[in-house]
Amino acid sequence: MATHEQVTVGVVGAEQIVHRIMDLARELDNPALRLETAVYSDEHDAHEQAARIASRVDAFLFAGPLPYDVAVAGGLPVPATYVPSGGPALFSTLLRGVLEKVFDPARISVDTMSRRDLSHVYEEIGLSASGVRLKEYTGPESAGTFLDFHRSLYERGRTTGAVTTVPTVDVALQKAGVPVLRMTPSSMTIRQALTTAVLMGGGAKLEESRIVTMIVRVPAASLPAHASASAYWYQELRLSLHRELLRDARPMDAAVVPRDEHSFLIVTTMGSLRLATDNLSMAPFLDRISEELGIRLEVGIGLGTSTREAEVNAQSAVDKAAGGDTAFVVGPHGFVLQIPGERTRTAERSVPADSRALQILATLAEQLENANDTERVVDAEKVAELLGVTLRTARRTLSTLVDEGLAWPMPPPRSSKLGRPPRPYQLLVEKIPR
Repeated sequence: MATHEQVTVGVVGAEQIVHRIMDLARELDNPALRLETAVYSDEHDAHEQAARIASRVDAFLFAGPLPYDVAVAGGLPVPATYVPSGGPALFSTLLRGVLEKVFDPARISVDTMSRRDLSHVYEEIGLSASGVRLKEYTGPESAGTFLDFHRSLYERGRTTGAVTTVPTVDVALQKAGVPVLRMTPSSMTIRQALTTAVLMGGGAKLEESRIVTMIVRVPAASLPAHASASAYWYQELRLSLHRELLRDARPMDAAVVPRDEHSFLIVTTMGSLRLATDNLSMAPFLDRISEELGIRLEVGIGLGTSTREAEVNAQSAVDKAAGGDTAFVVGPHGFVLQIPGERTRTAERSVPADSRALQILATLAEQLENANDTERVVDAEKVAELLGVTLRTARRTLSTLVDEGLAWPMPPPRSSKLGRPPRPYQLLVEKIPR
């Protein structure tokens, strides 16, 4: 990431995570980045430790949401953010638990992460989460219940062990004889959090460089009703979307992070955003990427005095953008701005039951069902084979199905062959009248 002046980030956390952040910061090889560290032995000392170095830093990076909330409650003179917990970190923690025979991953207790993230992880590894007990983090007061939560479940035989993000809870559980592993953030998550802290530190010096958080989301309405997030074609779509977002984000000097199965989080500065959107007159990402991938996107932009406020506002903004053709900006004090895309999209049309396109879709669906093809993904060559028409007619047929809202164009697969690979299409067979 390019910076034009030195930014000092204060890293506040337990000794182990602070050393890891320092190691990863060295790998960034950014001469404009300088670190000051403050180590605590208890998360509730976060404000006291941060205050020791506050006069020497431009921004703070806390080891997690608990020390961040504790410090912010005490007041901080500079912007602050934290390393998020959960998500990718749970994969490696569960793997350690199995390899080291610490616990049965189907019967454990977990704290801090969201239920949505927990469900996604267990779905991806093919395990049921019905035997997993979760205590979400909502604030410092909720973290105070983590120890009793884990210990009580284990002592009653409801779980085989615990996963915690809080070092002091980890130590206390070990002393109580509860099998436990501490969930630590992935290297990618730490790097992105560090990048955000650098952006916030620079933003503290110039108003035009204040932090901006964006959410780019693939709406559920754009996906087939039977679509699965684990389907191969959908994983291809996510990779293509990530690649295109990185391409557009690079000129903005922005960080792009997968947020969940359907959205990405992008962090940049207000100055970079203004340049990329012609002073907020044109929505970012909305049109070029939508056109490139053949899907409609929802874009929400959040402003705030902290990372959490900016992300909350970005969520509100992307919800406002749902189903529309524009992006929204939401900021503090009720600020809302609507940013148009470069072009106007046509609204979805209802398809008459006797439509020729519907008849073709029904024929294709029947042929694929007879061949035990449950994916319902075709290209022009496959359509030509199924309908007994020329390749040119097959292409026109697919174009008609897309125009009628009966098929969904997918990103072309990666290929080592010369030439443009054929574009696959997801047939929306659920639109066939029953």
